[in-house]
Amino acid sequence: MHPDLTALAAPRLGVFTAREAVRTGYRPDEIRSELSSGHWCWLRRGVHVRAQDLAHAESDARLRHLVDGIAVLLCLAPGPVLSQASAARVHRLVLPGHVDGTVRLTDARQWRRGRDDVVTRASLPDGDLVGLLDFAVTGPGRTLVDCAREWGVEDAVVAMDAALRSGLVDRQDLRAAVLRATHWVGVGDAARAFGLADGRAESPLESRGRLALVEAGLPRPELQVEVHGPRGLVARVDAWYEEAGVAVEFDGRVEYLDPVGGREPGEVLWREKRREDRLRELGIRVVRLVQEDVAPRRRRELAVRVGALLAEPMTGPAFPCRPHCRTGWGRAAVAASS
Repeated sequence: MHPDLTALAAPRLGVFTAREAVRTGYRPDEIRSELSSGHWCWLRRGVHVRAQDLAHAESDARLRHLVDGIAVLLCLAPGPVLSQASAARVHRLVLPGHVDGTVRLTDARQWRRGRDDVVTRASLPDGDLVGLLDFAVTGPGRTLVDCAREWGVEDAVVAMDAALRSGLVDRQDLRAAVLRATHWVGVGDAARAFGLADGRAESPLESRGRLALVEAGLPRPELQVEVHGPRGLVARVDAWYEEAGVAVEFDGRVEYLDPVGGREPGEVLWREKRREDRLRELGIRVVRLVQEDVAPRRRRELAVRVGALLAEPMTGPAFPCRPHCRTGWGRAAVAASS
C-alpha cells in the first residue's frame, strides 16, 4: 500500500476511505483490483481496510468492533462519538451477554438508525469525552451511566463494580456522571445501580451474589473482610455478616477447574477445605454460593438458607475482623459514599 495511505490509516487501525486512496494516487480501477484480489477488504461503502490489518483485529473482539466503529464514523459527518456499549468495549467494561455487535454512537444534533449502527441524540459536554485514535469516545463514567440507562440494574452493577475495582473510575466521578444525566430517560436505573455498586467485589459472581442476597430480603453484607484468629489472619472472606458470624463465599467453577498460578485443581480444593476448617474452628458459619444459587428463581430458597443462619445467635469465641481495603474501599469509604 502507498506509504502516504499507510500513514493516514495507521492511527485508525488501518481503516481508510476510497477518497483517501484516490488522493494518494490510486485510480478507481486499482482500488477495485485491490478489493477483488483480497489485499483490501470492504467494510462499508467507500470504506476499506487492508486484509492483514483486518486479520489482526479479528483476533480481538474489542478491536474488531472498534474497526467497525471507525468505519461508521468515517461514513458520517463530523459530530458523532462512540458511546454506550461500543464505548464500553473500548474501556474494557464488563458487558452482559445480550449486547450485540451494533455500533453505538451519540451526537448532539441528530438521531439516526443504520443497518448495524445507531446514533442517539444527547448532549456531549467536553468533560464526558476522551480521545480515541483520530476520534472521540464517551469517558468511562458517562459510558457506565449511558449503559445503565439501557441495561438491567444487575448488569449495570456488575460493570460498575469492576470499573471501580480496577480504578477506571472512582465514586466521585461516577456520581457526577449520574447527576449530569438527571433528566434523561432511564437515569433512575443508573442512579439505583450506582447506589448498589461496590468496588470491593472481585468478580461478576460476587456482584450478582451480593445483589441476590439483598433482593432476597437479607441485609447487605460487608465485603472482603479479613478474619483473624489467635495466631493472626485466618482468611479473607467474600462477604461477611458480623453480628451473626456468618461468612459467605462465592464459588466459580473456573477457580477449581482452571486455577491460576499453575496450581493443580486438587491442591486448590485442599487449600480451600483447610481454610474453611480454620474458619469453622472459630465458630464461624460458612455459606458457599455458586452461580445457580444466586439465580432469580432461587431467591426464596436463598432467603431461607442464609436467613436461618442470620437468625441464630453467634456461639463461637470473639475474634477480630476488619475490611480488606483496596483502591480506597473499606467501611469508612462505603459509609462516606452512601
